[in-house]
Amino acid sequence: MCACRRRAVLDRHGLVAHARQRHRYRAEGTALSRALSPNDLWCADFKGEFKLGDGRYCYPLTVTDQASRYLLACEAFESTKEVGVFEAFRRLFAEHGLPSAIRSDNGLPFANPNGPYNLSKLSVWWLRLGIALERIRPGHPQENGRHERMHLTLKKEATRPPGRNILQQQARFDAFVSEFNTERPHEALAMKVPLDLYTPSARRYNGLPEIDYPFHDRDALMTHCGRICIYRKTINISTVPAGQKLGIKEVDDGIWLVSFMHYDLGYIDLEQRTLQTIGNPFGTRLSPMW
Repeated sequence: MCACRRRAVLDRHGLVAHARQRHRYRAEGTALSRALSPNDLWCADFKGEFKLGDGRYCYPLTVTDQASRYLLACEAFESTKEVGVFEAFRRLFAEHGLPSAIRSDNGLPFANPNGPYNLSKLSVWWLRLGIALERIRPGHPQENGRHERMHLTLKKEATRPPGRNILQQQARFDAFVSEFNTERPHEALAMKVPLDLYTPSARRYNGLPEIDYPFHDRDALMTHCGRICIYRKTINISTVPAGQKLGIKEVDDGIWLVSFMHYDLGYIDLEQRTLQTIGNPFGTRLSPMW
């Protein structure tokens, strides 16, 4: 395909501006929903780290159900590495089922602040489970206000003074979770306790489903270098973590649409060998619950 025709094809798909200059991604918020029922929205965060009696730092992972204010988890971690967080959410999903959406900030491990679309391995796992992503705007913790209010109480009652070690601190967190859910009435809940309102999700966790692309021409696997291979050509993608399967569909001569699950990421031109993005497909909720 000649350069003029290639430009015409890109222009037809609204990609000329993207072809001229590479888009730089930055962390930003998404549309936020209002949860009306349990498991419409979970809120997750790492409360600020603090030093234990043995000199080590504790990083509490907290997860709440927004509608009922039920404190689903408060786990003491020694770091914010993804491995422990994955296991914590596997336990939560196995016990409580899957939420419709999870709200978090834009930091690791919930998001990758330096990557395209800010996707991390954890957030991609949520997407594959059918969980929508919500992100508060950087510097706006009030957008997760109910969760932050719980943090204030947690800090006051379960971390001052801190435990001698991580096990003692976890015991304090466990006691706080039990009291918070079963003994503390909330005015916003008509003076009921969170346990009175929370019920497990009807969406059960059955592991990670396979991704199929029946309406695409072929599929391709993301490499650890952020690329896919098609017709013996290496194309730079770098949108989702390595190991994820993408769908590829030719929409014009030499122009291919690239999709991840039901999200369209953009187009690749086999001559330019780069992805021309079409905006952040993960930036808004598909079915906001207002």
